[in-house]
Amino acid sequence: MGRERELDAVLRLLGGDADAARALVVLGDAGIGKSTLLEAAAAHARACGWRVLRADGSERETGLAFAALHQLLGPVLKAATRLPDRQRAALLGAFGLEGDGLRAPDQLLIGAALLTLLSDLAEERPVLVVVDDAQWIDRGSLDALAYAARRLDASPSAALLAARGTAAPAGLDRGLPALTLEPLARDASNQLLDRQPRPPAGGARLRVLTEAGGNPLALVEFAKTAAEIEADALPLTERLERIFAAQVAALPAPTRRLLLLAAAADGGDLAGLEWNVEDWAAAEEAGLVRLDGQRVRFRHPLMRSGVYHAAPLVARREAHLALAMALRDEPDRRAWHLAAASAGPDEPVAAALEASAQRARQRGGYAAAARALERAAQLSPDPAQRARRLALGADAATFAGQVEWVQELAGQAAAGTDDPGVRALASHSRGWALSQTTRHRAALMVLLRTADLGTPHAAVALVNAALVAYHVGEEEDRHRVRDAAARLGLPAGNPWRTWILAATDPFGSRAEVLADLDGAVGVRDSLQLGALGAAAWAIDHTACAVDLLTAALDGRRAEGALGGSASTYLCLGWAYADQGRWAEAQVAAAAAGAIAAEGRLELVTAATHALEAELSGVRGDTAAGRRQAAAALAAIDPQESRAIAVRARHAAGLAAVADGDHELAYEQLRMLFHADGTPVHFHASCYGLAGLAAAAARTGRRDRARQVVDLVAARLDGTASPRLALLVERGRALLADPDAAERHFAGALADPEGRQWPFERAQTELEYAQWLRRQRRRAADARPYLLAALETFHRLGARPWEELAQAELRASGVSLAPAEPDAFAELTPQQQQIIRLAARGLTNREIAERLFVSPRTVATHLYRSFPKLGITNRAQLRDILPQ
Repeated sequence: MGRERELDAVLRLLGGDADAARALVVLGDAGIGKSTLLEAAAAHARACGWRVLRADGSERETGLAFAALHQLLGPVLKAATRLPDRQRAALLGAFGLEGDGLRAPDQLLIGAALLTLLSDLAEERPVLVVVDDAQWIDRGSLDALAYAARRLDASPSAALLAARGTAAPAGLDRGLPALTLEPLARDASNQLLDRQPRPPAGGARLRVLTEAGGNPLALVEFAKTAAEIEADALPLTERLERIFAAQVAALPAPTRRLLLLAAAADGGDLAGLEWNVEDWAAAEEAGLVRLDGQRVRFRHPLMRSGVYHAAPLVARREAHLALAMALRDEPDRRAWHLAAASAGPDEPVAAALEASAQRARQRGGYAAAARALERAAQLSPDPAQRARRLALGADAATFAGQVEWVQELAGQAAAGTDDPGVRALASHSRGWALSQTTRHRAALMVLLRTADLGTPHAAVALVNAALVAYHVGEEEDRHRVRDAAARLGLPAGNPWRTWILAATDPFGSRAEVLADLDGAVGVRDSLQLGALGAAAWAIDHTACAVDLLTAALDGRRAEGALGGSASTYLCLGWAYADQGRWAEAQVAAAAAGAIAAEGRLELVTAATHALEAELSGVRGDTAAGRRQAAAALAAIDPQESRAIAVRARHAAGLAAVADGDHELAYEQLRMLFHADGTPVHFHASCYGLAGLAAAAARTGRRDRARQVVDLVAARLDGTASPRLALLVERGRALLADPDAAERHFAGALADPEGRQWPFERAQTELEYAQWLRRQRRRAADARPYLLAALETFHRLGARPWEELAQAELRASGVSLAPAEPDAFAELTPQQQQIIRLAARGLTNREIAERLFVSPRTVATHLYRSFPKLGITNRAQLRDILPQ
């Protein structure tokens, strides 16, 4: 009643409207009507022939890895055997049904497996995923559900998730539309009261309406005792719990005992316990529960809470012990019930929880493992064991991406022990957590301290420290990281050392890094390949970087461990962008952003915004470029995260150039350098040098820009990569007197290596041609450069620059025929990547697994792309792809 608008919004999920979202999060207070709305949607879906898969969050099962996902997929788990091998192994491994127990399944693959499974099931009939009380869903299940729900756009299926409160739980708060249920209006509240067995009247009715405040559950329950309702300062939820507890008190003793057992089980079944169906009759007649085989469901979570908390502590402990005795064959649930029954420290129970954590970790349930270890620590009588378990919990929480939780557990562990091994593990976990945030100073301090401990974690700590030092850009920090690496004694050629050198001194160490890359042919470890690829990118060995980073991701994909690859995808995206492979860069950026969102990696998220800002700007989508650059800057402190700040401002400068606003471009690009001309960031600022010179030349600020170019050129003397050397020459050409400009332009275009960076080379060709025209040279002199630039800009999709080159050609007397539309370039970046992979012979399933989408999404994009490309089958793809 009174939910017509909300019901319409929910049913749009099932209506086939192409513009409607395929997933929705329903929010609201306890008792506001979320479950009723979900039930209505489920009933409608079943009536329309849909398959409904349902899971209900359970407060007692938040510590059990993938409990909700198992509940959801239990009826269709046989269909998982048709999944691609790695996805099947990840999904079934999460349930302990497959795998060798030596390698935890990857969280990202579990989400992809769920998405593919829903896509497969939809081939028979659409699927509605219904999840209630999502605030109590275990972390692993929630991440997988969120991952799939955000990618149902091309599917006939839908997802409907409800959670208590006005803010979606972490994981559901990004990329999913939300519907908040407000209290019922007065007329709807009156209608609901009129439908009750004994509708209140007069003053009692007014008290019910006032005290219930439009909450449907409160209206129904208050109506039963309307005469006794009085104003109360207690929160509504506590008042409802008190009402339910009073209802229980009037029931027979056997029924009260069974209700307490059901409340303690919280969604679990009561198999193994002795009870009579007749004893449930009074509870069912009171409307408190309903029986579903061996499972008992309370009509509302507040009823369960009221029953449980109204019972004496001794009775609650006895209920948990009885459940533990009945769950001998389910050690994880048994451990948690024993923990709930514990009155104080209890080493056997703590050991049982630690064993449960180990099993959860083997299934990829890192958040559940961390929670079990945290509770085990609380029950540990021995302080040393307590600290050890806290440190293990912190380590597990790092894999769950729970940054604040990691720091809390690691801090407690370090404070409670003098054991160097435990302290080192806690320090490593805390350093990792800090490195994923923008708290760079704290991260460096912890990571360097961990490295100096000389434990097995030391080298990895330094790898993270080098990344943090790169983002900060301070020379002192970079020296500290290099000094720590020297103390650790990493040998020449070690991939970790190669990355540390490249991250902290990409110019001075370029020759040594190049030698390491040449000698790295035998490296097979995916993490080390990623480090080498990042090092190659930092020194502008761009083609090598793409090869190494792609190999690293292939290895991580084969290992089922893509969840830890956000930084690798991001670096690959930058390398693709440098090569002018912008569609592939966009796909890599989307993958990095998705992984960062799942893991709540704020630093990668900000950097991804900066990359997407640059890709939007060069294509001419300047509004998106400015928006994404602003998002990157808003996520960081520009004085601390200098690498991201510089990249974001460079992107904003490109967007301004694309708009023809050279004043704004100069303002943005000048911020890449300090007032004295030194780079704000020792590495990233240098790549904006030529753009600054171009903006300065167009706004009459040559002298100021020349100071910057000369200073940077002096700093790079003898150490610059070919790319940076060309950018310096281009900058000098734009700012030089006419007598010297041509020499610098010729120098910028002479090196054939410059073709590795096509956008920058085409900009130089265009600027040289413009200079030739301003010098009133023969039109024929400029035309070859304009034509070459035009071809590159058209191929890349750099529309603002393409239009500028066309205008220059027309001004030089060239009559241009209308350009043939490039059908491939008109496709979205994701469609382009799907087409490229399909042309290589990959199946829809293989493409879906690589791009983290469903096979149905791949099929939809191919179906839409073929007519645009003028082809009818996959065999024709190779012939139409640009070389």
